[in-house]
Amino acid sequence: MQSQTPIASKDTVVVQQDSIKKRDLLRQLGNGFFPTKYFDIDLRYLIKYNQYEGFRTGFGGATNDGFSEKYRVRSYVAYGFRDNRFKYGIGGSARLNANGQTWLNVNYTDDLQETGSSKFLTDKRFFSFFEPRLLNIDLFYKFIKQSVSIEHALTPKILSELQFAVSNINPTYNYQYLDGGNTYSEFNLSTAIISFQFNPFSEYTLVKNRLRETTVGFPKFSLQLTQAVSGVFKSELNFSKIDFRTLYEIKHQPESFTRFVLTAGYANGNAPLSHLYHAYPNNINKETILQRFSVAGIDSFETMFFNEFFSDKFTTVQFRHYFKPFQIASRFKPQLVLISRFAIGNMNNIDKHQGITFGTLDKGYTESGFEINKLLFGFGLSGTYRYGGYHLPEFEDNIAVKFTFNVTL
Repeated sequence: MQSQTPIASKDTVVVQQDSIKKRDLLRQLGNGFFPTKYFDIDLRYLIKYNQYEGFRTGFGGATNDGFSEKYRVRSYVAYGFRDNRFKYGIGGSARLNANGQTWLNVNYTDDLQETGSSKFLTDKRFFSFFEPRLLNIDLFYKFIKQSVSIEHALTPKILSELQFAVSNINPTYNYQYLDGGNTYSEFNLSTAIISFQFNPFSEYTLVKNRLRETTVGFPKFSLQLTQAVSGVFKSELNFSKIDFRTLYEIKHQPESFTRFVLTAGYANGNAPLSHLYHAYPNNINKETILQRFSVAGIDSFETMFFNEFFSDKFTTVQFRHYFKPFQIASRFKPQLVLISRFAIGNMNNIDKHQGITFGTLDKGYTESGFEINKLLFGFGLSGTYRYGGYHLPEFEDNIAVKFTFNVTL
């Protein structure tokens, strides 16, 4: 007698469908989107705060597959209450092949960018419910940027993006760049950028014409080359940059691992301060430990003051060891993390940058400390100490005590 496979009840199917919908919703929220039928609302733009704009609020998002699987449209608008200025962006994408591995993007943006920050085009979308560094940043430049780019997956493990852009750069602070007999307080740039992301030990699956990382492997490598060319579309400066990053994690046991991040950058030519490197500081320029009490980041230097150092060549190495959480109670599992960070850098022709005073990292910058995370509602505490070549005369100026904030969906 043949056995029969039991047929799932209608209630079971409904429960399974609801479970899938909840997982998809959580994944979308974790990526910073609230999905609707045709349009995914971008949670990044709802509310933020920084030292230049004060509170910033806005609305934006992008169309999804319900609207079209071949085309995407995205836009946002935001308003800063301290600078009393609107910022906005609009763009679109078209799929160039059937498997969704090649996209053409066109964008127009009028917004702000932190001076000295550097991003990889191929980075996955970064979203955090709370961005601690953003609260204390005050050195921004205004930019109006028009760009065309092509995203292409050379293989599932090698992602690439090529971008051509023209930009107008206008620092919001007193700054002039000297180039021979010319002085620039505002300038135009024409840039070509090619970026690669290589994840040799990750595994990918094509889901709805999009590659999804199903197995996370390490190390991961990022490489980006930038060339600014003068004389093209009114561009006034000529420089080149190379940026590199590798990330490696070693698993010791469930929930215990060690994470290493190495980042390096090199700029050559007439690169203004806006397009150089600051090594991601996260310490407020105030006198006492309590006045500097804020929220710690993950890959930022907690004892390094904002705008203290800039470089045209730099390397940072960061180490974080996560111990297995302490099983104190079912809902109280704090986790100890040991931290150590090192940065070294330098700058040629520092006298070309006028109107702002800063140091270099040629002596080597070192800090170490710890975090105790998830003490209450995702909040914890961290303590970090600055030592070595840039140890400060006042003992308490070398110490940073801060909140941490960790939420996982």
